Amino acid sequence: MTHLLHLDASGRSDSFSRRLGRTFVTGWRATHPDGIYTYRDLVADPVPPIDENRVHLATQSSVNGVRDIEAMDKVAATAPELARSWAATRPLVEQLLAADVLLLGVPMYNFTVPAALKAWIDRVTLPWLPLKGKSAVVLSARGGGYGPGMPREQFDFQEPYLRAYFSVLGLDDVEFVHAELTHATVMPFLAQFRDQHEASHTAALDAVHALATRARAEIPSAT
Repeated sequence: MTHLLHLDASGRSDSFSRRLGRTFVTGWRATHPDGIYTYRDLVADPVPPIDENRVHLATQSSVNGVRDIEAMDKVAATAPELARSWAATRPLVEQLLAADVLLLGVPMYNFTVPAALKAWIDRVTLPWLPLKGKSAVVLSARGGGYGPGMPREQFDFQEPYLRAYFSVLGLDDVEFVHAELTHATVMPFLAQFRDQHEASHTAALDAVHALATRARAEIPSAT
């Protein structure tokens, strides 16, 4: 039974990344009628940013050679401040570890990922976090054009960052879908790029549908 964890990080309730996510989920549910679906809106239900106690928790994780949740429980029990930090972190880690597929709705803000997503990443990531065997789909929306050959290609710190992050944690099966030039729908000075945006959006919807409905039997369970 496949488990999909869906995270939205857009500050807009009807953003392009959220629309792409809804399209993916509709197709995924049709293909996986017995699958488990878990959703969190990281803007409406934000994750607490890391603080000194959370940093200390990660340090103690490494010092004590932690490799799983149970060992982390023992380390956290050694100090009240660690226990409090772990209490805010453990449910998010459990949720991530239970998932086979991670779906991220990620708009580009200031050339990179939103703070809401970064807070989640900072909170759940521990030195021992194992993501090998899982897969991820990143649904991105960008106000401008950052694809190959575009003038702003070098300013894309969104996809390279997420690829590097997942790779370090052993998750190499990552698919990116980008809807570009979304600001062309509202910004008069970008009106000349509306056709390019529509083409990008249509291609993104097609890619999302293909990813959502493809067979997932080849993806091994991480549990």
